[in-house]
Amino acid sequence: MNVDAIRRAVEEVRPVDERERLSKEAVLGQLEETDPANEEASSHHLTASAFVVSTRGVILHRHRRLGIWVQPGGHIDSGEDPATAAARETLEETGLRARHLEPPRLVHVDLHPGPRGHTHYDLRYLLVSDPLDPTPPPDESQEIGWFDETHARERATDDLTGALTKVFRLLETEPEILR
Repeated sequence: MNVDAIRRAVEEVRPVDERERLSKEAVLGQLEETDPANEEASSHHLTASAFVVSTRGVILHRHRRLGIWVQPGGHIDSGEDPATAAARETLEETGLRARHLEPPRLVHVDLHPGPRGHTHYDLRYLLVSDPLDPTPPPDESQEIGWFDETHARERATDDLTGALTKVFRLLETEPEILR
């Protein structure tokens, strides 16, 4: 994991609200740790997730344990960079082979509680997919789908609304992303 490259990407993130501003500061602090993504070394660690978009909207799924609607994501494997982890988690949780923009675009950062008393410093990337139906494996959430902005906001918790605002604003200002 290239911590300097991650730091530069996080520094370029323009917070959409106070929650993201505070999360950005926390993520930059976490990057000072020896192994910032190692969930075994610390209860505070980096995670990676993806806002997967297509002409159908954004993918959300109901998290099996938490029961809330979220974007695909999870822990970063040893030796893996966060952008790769976001794409891997997308494939594992949705069955979709989404692709990063070039270069990968970190669109949002968020600090939130994880399971077992952990704290997740989530790096959220924008990925693009063909508008195919998701095909999650049986051990992943089957409550999954594409949602336009209105329906995504109806399902999302309040802590996801800032990120959704950024994603849909980006699609409005840069429609070529979906080409």
